[in-house]
Amino acid sequence: MQVQKVNHHEFFEQIYDHTPIGVALIAPAGNWLKVNPAFCHMTGFTWGELIELRCQDLTHPEDSSKDHVEEAGLFENKVTENIYERRCIKKNGEELWCSFHVTPVSDDVTFELLYFICFIVDITDRIRSERKLSHSKGIIENAERLAKIGSWEWDVVHDQITISEQVLEIFELERTNPYYCAKDIYKVMSTADVASLREKIRNVEQRDPFVFEFKYARSEARVKYIQLRGLIIYDKHQQPVELKGVLQDITEQKQIEFRLQETIERYTSLKKYNHDAIISFDMSGNIINANPASVKMTGYAVNEMIGKSIGRFIGASNLGLILRSHYGLAEKKMNTVLHKDGRETEVLVTLAPIIINNVNVGYYLIAKDITEQKKLLIAKETAERMNQAKSDFLAMMSHEIRTPMNGVIGMTDLLLDTPGLSQEQTEYIQIIQKSGDSLLTIINDILDFSKIESGKTDLVVDPFDLQEIVTETVQIVKPLIREKKLDILICLDKTLPIPLYGDASRLKQVLTNLIGNAVKFTLEGSVEIEVRVKEQCDENVFLEFKVKDTGVGIPVEKRQQLFEPFYQLDNFMTRKTQGTGLGLAISKKLIELMHGDIWIEDADEPGTTFIFTACFKKNNKEVSQRLDLSPKKNRDIPLHILIAEDNDMNQLVLSKMIEKKGHFVDHVVDGKEALEAVKRNAYDIVFMDVQMPKLNGFEVTQAIKENLSPEDCPYIVAVTANALRGDRDRCLKAGMDEYISKPIKSETIYQVMEMYYTKKQMNHS
Repeated sequence: MQVQKVNHHEFFEQIYDHTPIGVALIAPAGNWLKVNPAFCHMTGFTWGELIELRCQDLTHPEDSSKDHVEEAGLFENKVTENIYERRCIKKNGEELWCSFHVTPVSDDVTFELLYFICFIVDITDRIRSERKLSHSKGIIENAERLAKIGSWEWDVVHDQITISEQVLEIFELERTNPYYCAKDIYKVMSTADVASLREKIRNVEQRDPFVFEFKYARSEARVKYIQLRGLIIYDKHQQPVELKGVLQDITEQKQIEFRLQETIERYTSLKKYNHDAIISFDMSGNIINANPASVKMTGYAVNEMIGKSIGRFIGASNLGLILRSHYGLAEKKMNTVLHKDGRETEVLVTLAPIIINNVNVGYYLIAKDITEQKKLLIAKETAERMNQAKSDFLAMMSHEIRTPMNGVIGMTDLLLDTPGLSQEQTEYIQIIQKSGDSLLTIINDILDFSKIESGKTDLVVDPFDLQEIVTETVQIVKPLIREKKLDILICLDKTLPIPLYGDASRLKQVLTNLIGNAVKFTLEGSVEIEVRVKEQCDENVFLEFKVKDTGVGIPVEKRQQLFEPFYQLDNFMTRKTQGTGLGLAISKKLIELMHGDIWIEDADEPGTTFIFTACFKKNNKEVSQRLDLSPKKNRDIPLHILIAEDNDMNQLVLSKMIEKKGHFVDHVVDGKEALEAVKRNAYDIVFMDVQMPKLNGFEVTQAIKENLSPEDCPYIVAVTANALRGDRDRCLKAGMDEYISKPIKSETIYQVMEMYYTKKQMNHS
């Protein structure tokens, strides 16, 4: 069986509209708040007419004395009996007897009476039947049967109880005796109900009727709710001698009452435990009710808010918009709720109209406190600004450090190519070169780590041959391997796909770090490199890399610290190796970007074994065919090259590298001069510094593209000291053809020239 989701509001309205008995909500002062069609039909009044009256106004004129109203106790907040009878008058003047079943509803927090739920049964027929009992017993029995009402009399002195046939019919019993005793009646009640009935009879005041309800169960599936109403007759000694009354099956009314009460309790629970403030108010803007969250948000207790204008919390102008039915606009304008102490709570507001009988009688205001969300948003914006500041600082540091390094490394490159150097001079220059390379490595590590930490590192996806990457990495440390006379062993899985797709340079960076460390800390023995396919599918392959050495080894307690930034195993004052202590930290983060992990294998053998995993693609249709950037022999045709650079040292270094290959060089020191030079002369290549006075490299490039045809435009190479993520993309998007970062090596310049030759050849073919 499929369980359907119940709309409690619709269910509540169906009960109101279709129940055969009257249902009403009555204010403590007696005003009719809501009545159902059955009650309107019962009284002859319309709903619009009833809301102009009070409950007391329907009392029959003969019974409308003040004493009679106070005796009922309904509107004095002292209801002790929840069922009573009253003679009313219809709109047409006819007499109407009603049985009122009253349940008071109070506030969960303050216990203040809010309203009454009232079920109203037309008992006119019963009353008339009782009046005519002596004239027509048959008519009374028929009326009792229709109303599911039976009569009874109890002779207390002789303990004889007389019951009508309808009473037996209600209990579904056969008559066994003309008279019954109290013990027989108690058999159809539970022990607790018997005790309650006895106490009720003892405590009822003289001449007052008593009303008692109990549950009668023939079985678990057949349960009825019974109501006893009676009058006690006393003797001259004020002792009860006789009880007379009626017994009614009120199962249907009770079930309706339970369903209504369940709906009300669910709605009340929803308001009570909701974290958002919920305030209801009428069409005058006066607050009807509020939940505990509203108390916290406003600083007022619920009873302090009721009756007050909601405008004091949301502003009079916003209340005006709501009451003029512009509550959609009011929702957008309202962003704070005023507290009792004067402070404001930032909120997100929702308004919902309260509709009763198709009439808008008020609104619900639902206010969500967004103070914490705003704090989180501010914290996020602050973090983003800090990241941007960090990026700006990195860009500046990259530029400021790499610019002078360009002179050091570039000049040593040129000096080493100078003929006639003595062996001693060559050794001095090589020392300078190695020191410059070491310093550049340190700078690159720091900048690289900062980029990764701030989430500014993306991996590219290009095809590569893993065997070439491993071989090239080993070649980097081959001189040290020969010097130490170490054995180098390489074992690659034969099932490795060729090519793989991924970031080859980042993989090479990790391998260089691990293999370099293995060679550095191994005095004798060997270094083994193994790569195997761990897992693969149609799209991806998961590889495991192992770098094993026979070196000094790493204590177990210090292994995890190796992957922390700036940590070095040997003591700072005694270490013989140089570096930042960032290599393994950077490697770990790069491996994580490759969806892998890195660790040190536990082994009894001497030395250390690093293992890491990484995921690569087996194919990528979007990757275009790569250009062959391997160094080639320079072409014989000399080129006409413009260097746009405002730094004298960088200008000199770059000029010497180019002139050594037989090319012609012109120089300019700012962007305007560069633009004029390109207009005057036909250049093959322009090495364009990005940061120049008057016009920067981007602006000059844009002007060149606008003023010259594609055939006449030179090959523009961005030269910058910035080496952060996005710098290359920004240069290429600005119209530049290639990008190189400082410090510049001669090999890089020659590769750029080779790319120019290749592009020129492709354009002519």
